[in-house]
Amino acid sequence: MAGKFVIITAKNGEFTFNLKASNGEVILTASETYTTLSACENGINSVKKNAGAPVEDQTRDEKQSNPKFELYKDKGGEFRFRLKAANGQNIGKSEGYKAKASAKKGIASIAKNAPDAPVIVLDAEK
Repeated sequence: MAGKFVIITAKNGEFTFNLKASNGEVILTASETYTTLSACENGINSVKKNAGAPVEDQTRDEKQSNPKFELYKDKGGEFRFRLKAANGQNIGKSEGYKAKASAKKGIASIAKNAPDAPVIVLDAEK
């Protein structure tokens, strides 16, 4: 089973998405909520397009141009990453990882799963 994007329709009518790996684990969450389904789908298409972007390891003061994954350490000491589009907009973010290697595996999983992942729409009202 391959990865998939899951669009969630909130009770307020807004939309968000998660990219799930083949094991069902969420590997990327939308950086924002969207007011329309088409805008949410555009966000997913941007993730698909930029899934192979280089990694800017901010814990080592590396610099990359957009699009890119920004790998960083949060205030709680966990490693996280965000995916930025070519225009610099955040389009997705990760959960926290205790080890940098695990965060890097998350990025690799996005590169593997996102480009061909199907999109499923769930309705929070049901």
